[in-house]
Amino acid sequence: MDGQERVDAARNRAAILAAAAALFDRDGAESVSMSDIAEAAGVGKGTVFRRFGDRTALIEAVLMPRVNGLSQQVEHGAPPLGPGGSPAEATRAYLDALLDFVVGNRTLIRALENRGPNVYYANASSRYWIAELTRRLTVARPEEDADYLAHVLFTALRADVVDYLMTAREMSLQRIRAGLHTLAGVTYPGTPASGEIAGGPVPGSPTADSPTAGDPVAVGDVQAAGTRAGG
Repeated sequence: MDGQERVDAARNRAAILAAAAALFDRDGAESVSMSDIAEAAGVGKGTVFRRFGDRTALIEAVLMPRVNGLSQQVEHGAPPLGPGGSPAEATRAYLDALLDFVVGNRTLIRALENRGPNVYYANASSRYWIAELTRRLTVARPEEDADYLAHVLFTALRADVVDYLMTAREMSLQRIRAGLHTLAGVTYPGTPASGEIAGGPVPGSPTADSPTAGDPVAVGDVQAAGTRAGG
C-alpha cells in the first residue's frame, strides 16, 4: 500500500467511524445496518466490511475511544473520580461514572453483552472496570468481600438491566444511582431510606411513618401496643 492508499484508507476509516457513531447514537445500534453506515460515510458496503470485518468489531471500534476517555478520567482526572478523595467519595464517583457511561452508550453495550458465555465479565474493558471497582471497595468497605460485591454491582450495571429499569419500570436515574450507592454501602450522609428516594415510597418498602425490622424503637412500640390490646 503506497502513501496515497494509506491516506485514503485512514480517511475512509475515520468517515465510517464518524457515521457509525452518529447513527448508533441517533437510532440505536439495533436499528442501523452496515448499508446505512456505508451510505452515510460515502463509501461502499464492501469497504466497511474490509475495514472492520463485522458489525461487532465496528461497534467495539466506536466504543473504544469513549472507554479510553473514561479510563483516563479514572486514572488521571480530578478527585474523587480520579486519584484522591475519601474512599466512600471515590467509590460513589466511580459508580456514578460507570452508570452515566452505560446510560449514554447502552444500545452499543447491549449489542455486545450477549455474544457468548461470560463475555460481559471476561472482556478486557470489563476486567479493568471490575478490578478498579474491587480496589475502591477494598478501601471503602474493608470488612466486605470486595471482589464479590464488585461483581454484584457490575451485574447491576448491565446495559440491559439499566435499560429495563429506566423504560419498563420507569425508574429515574437518581433512583438507580442511589440504589447502587446503597448496594455498595457508600450512601451519602443523611441519605433517606431506599424506599423514600426519588418521588416517594416504593410500593412494599418501609416509609418514615411505618415500623421496620431494623428500627428497634418502632418494633418495641408495635409489640407494646399488641400487649396492651391483648390485655
